[in-house]
Amino acid sequence: MSTFDDYVGTFDNESGYLNWAAFGPLSPSVREEIFADADLLGSGRPSSLSLVWERVGQAQELVAELLGGDAVDVTLQPSSTQGLMHAFYGMTGAVIASTAEFPSISLTLDRAAAASDRALTPRWITPADSRVTADAVAEVLDDEVTALAVSHVDFRTGYRADLAALRDVIGPDRLLIVDAVQSFGVVDADFTMADVVVGHGYKWLRAGRGSAFAWFSPRARQRIVPVLSGITGTDSLSVDEVMAPTASAQAFTVSSPDTLAAGRLAIGVRDVRDAGVAAIEARIAQHVDTVLEIADRHGIVVTSPRDRAERAGIVVLSPEEPARLAAALSNAGIVVTARGSSVRIGVHAGTDAATLQQLDDALGAFGNETFTSS
Repeated sequence: MSTFDDYVGTFDNESGYLNWAAFGPLSPSVREEIFADADLLGSGRPSSLSLVWERVGQAQELVAELLGGDAVDVTLQPSSTQGLMHAFYGMTGAVIASTAEFPSISLTLDRAAAASDRALTPRWITPADSRVTADAVAEVLDDEVTALAVSHVDFRTGYRADLAALRDVIGPDRLLIVDAVQSFGVVDADFTMADVVVGHGYKWLRAGRGSAFAWFSPRARQRIVPVLSGITGTDSLSVDEVMAPTASAQAFTVSSPDTLAAGRLAIGVRDVRDAGVAAIEARIAQHVDTVLEIADRHGIVVTSPRDRAERAGIVVLSPEEPARLAAALSNAGIVVTARGSSVRIGVHAGTDAATLQQLDDALGAFGNETFTSS
């Protein structure tokens, strides 16, 4: 059995789970890590505390490996939003962002602009189908623009942004800030195209909440002031003087990380690294193809991308009666996210055939004509 097969075999959640874009049930290895590290912390022995603290460095190294960067440039964060706060609050100029972005970007950018007394200004765009493309960005570029902030995979549409094209259109002198919450660990991408990458482990990495990170490239550190820098963001801790932020990426931290969260993140990233991100992406793509075929056969309109290069693990159904469809799926034991006029399905590498069959059966059993868009 291959390492990838072993990885797929760890998906021990109940059949019917199609909500990976919202929450990833914790993996067996992560659950084991929680108990093992908690036992060590329960002893209070310095040696035990040191062992658990090693998880911080392990998490940084593993995240850096998948990003293609250096571990010293990776910071551990309680949330991806806090990572974005470190970026936005230390910037000036105009930052391009879509009005349809998840609030981690849009709300944080707005708050940072207000706090800066408008030294930082959002440059909002409303691209067609909420897809942040190079053409949409090019239309609003001018000398005032200092950065572009974008979700690598959009939470609502499932669209995967072309990081290379976005880097090319904004050029080398502007920052590319990427929220990789819906792609890190399941999309084999070149994240070095970006200057700041944030993500977390509680969805696709199956590592639980609090297991977030933010990577700041050397260029980002030159352009972003560590405004929110805390006691861990200095070269040494002094109680007698106010220390300046360190020159390293650790300037973009507030306090010591949660070592239990660091352990969970390390194990979650290790598992996808060992299985192979490319292999995980390929299996997810197969499952998405199956969901698309099921939806098409039952006459359900799909509004998420179909091209493999423009999607990840999200499929968005837009039926005529979304609430009724969501209820039907729930009654059939299928977990999805229903929001507004759409029903979002999230598949992972470990999504089993039984779950996909449940979806097929549910769409066929509740009167297809009810869900078909006119």
